[in-house]
Amino acid sequence: MKVLIIGAHGKVGRLLVDELQTRKIDFVAGLRNQEQIEAYQAENIPTQYIDLTAPAAEIKESISQSGADTIVFSAGAGGAGYDLTMEIDLDGAIKTMVVSQELGIKRYIMVSAVYSDDRSKWDASGIRPYYIAKHYADKYLRGTDLDYTIVHPGTLTDATATGKIKIQTNREGGSVSRGDVAKVIAQTIETPSTIKRDYNFVSGDEKISEVVK
Repeated sequence: MKVLIIGAHGKVGRLLVDELQTRKIDFVAGLRNQEQIEAYQAENIPTQYIDLTAPAAEIKESISQSGADTIVFSAGAGGAGYDLTMEIDLDGAIKTMVVSQELGIKRYIMVSAVYSDDRSKWDASGIRPYYIAKHYADKYLRGTDLDYTIVHPGTLTDATATGKIKIQTNREGGSVSRGDVAKVIAQTIETPSTIKRDYNFVSGDEKISEVVK
């Protein structure tokens, strides 16, 4: 197994890098600019250039060069504007799904959000375009033949990871640390029975290994 983390410079992505190192899972950090690449390489972290705004053919070449057989999509516009949100969180995500199928890469893990399937929550969130992007990226992924898992964390915090969560429905609130999100992603990578499943979760008192299975 070799995992390509698309969005490895984001907060969750960086924590996932650390988590996969701890678990000794082979991976490559997908990054979009040379400064990020040089910083990761200085830590002896394997890297792969990937630009989600590029044409699909270029993204395909980047993913192919990574040698990965598992994709984690943890990229996002990060509040850089609604246009870029649609370009990265929606179109960029779908382009990676399309080329993954073309390359014969089956395993695909999407980092989504807890209300992506509940339109009644989008207006109050203040980030409606983000939820629109996540909703339709998730919907497209479910319609592919990829071996997907979609993780839907609650509101993200920088609290210390506890290794414990609880399952939530889309109609409940709650938060979860980015560190625990990284642990959930890593657990899905190591757990084939999570394929074709969605996990909505927030901080809780159950061990991740007992929930994500």
